[in-house]
Amino acid sequence: MSNSPHKIAIEADGYAATLKRLRQISGLLDNAITIPGTKVGIGLDPILGLIPVGGDVLVLIFSFYIIIESARLGVSRATLSRMVVNIIIDALVGAIPMLGDLFDFAWRANSYNITLLEDYLKLPGEKKKADQGFIIALFAGLFLLAIVLVTLPVILIAMLWKTLTGG
Repeated sequence: MSNSPHKIAIEADGYAATLKRLRQISGLLDNAITIPGTKVGIGLDPILGLIPVGGDVLVLIFSFYIIIESARLGVSRATLSRMVVNIIIDALVGAIPMLGDLFDFAWRANSYNITLLEDYLKLPGEKKKADQGFIIALFAGLFLLAIVLVTLPVILIAMLWKTLTGG
């Protein structure tokens, strides 16, 4: 870790251990394995996304955790909202069979969210935290997204089965 003034300020605020843990989770999801002979990495997100229904939901749970910790660190409404948009894009496009799996290789929502968190924590001056009601509404929305991610593939599989079997 370099000794840049921003990193030192973040460590002095007591965020270092949490940031380290969140970076590890993000790296695991978005960039765990480097493809030999390239600088391109893949994480568990696209791999777990290959598991119908449950894979995308599992990745979403880890992404929730990054947002929960960011809220606990006092991130603003605006930053939390941007983080959620990244996750929504990842979850909804990622749920599309085949296209979503390819998309997961390129879209690194968790890495983007860690960057947003770090940028927010580097800002000088007093920071305005998101209020409790906003955070609760945010998680209610993310919970509904998880339900959609489970329900949508089940409906699509049932429709496909019905079409194939003529029933």
